[in-house]
Amino acid sequence: MLMDFIKNVTALIKVKTIVTFAVMGVFVVLALRGDITPDNVMVITSTVIAFYFGTQVER
Repeated sequence: MLMDFIKNVTALIKVKTIVTFAVMGVFVVLALRGDITPDNVMVITSTVIAFYFGTQVER
């Protein structure tokens, strides 16, 4: 039972990492195309990175 819990947490972390990098990639592309302003990119990337590293520290 404990091993199943650990496997589920590990899978969640992997999914979270993939989603984080996907979101960052989308906003980088939008910023390079000029579809969003640099201020929006800064706010979004700061939020995503803070969430990602904040949850990594909790482990």
